[in-house]
Amino acid sequence: MADLRFRISANSETPTKTVVKARNFQITIDEPEDLGGSDSAANPVEYVLAAFAGCLNVMAHVVARELNFTLRSVSIDIAGTLNPEKLFGQPTEDRAGYKEITVKMRPDCDADAETLQKWLEAIGERCPVCDNLKNPTHVKLALGKC
Repeated sequence: MADLRFRISANSETPTKTVVKARNFQITIDEPEDLGGSDSAANPVEYVLAAFAGCLNVMAHVVARELNFTLRSVSIDIAGTLNPEKLFGQPTEDRAGYKEITVKMRPDCDADAETLQKWLEAIGERCPVCDNLKNPTHVKLALGKC
């Protein structure tokens, strides 16, 4: 199968508020008031967790179908811990991003424990967002013309 390429474009509406276009969709990103924003939308690191949850949901249903059990629904709770010092230009040994992300998945299904363990492992191996969070991805930053 050929590689897929996804694209977005974004513009700043204020110093903390960004409007993103993804295909035919508009996504607003903002910071909470205690981080200088107007709290009009989720912030970038919350969107990372939201994207992770969305990807886990899709993979949960795909893998359940492959393992021949009916997944009626799945509840996903995700929490991430990060130190904001680097974000604010303060000296720290911590990285800027999440130090740890924990995921709890509660499937509504009739599968046995052994099947659910296989299900969970397959989701973790195949979820593209999980892969991006677990592994380095080459990122290129470049200046465009103003």
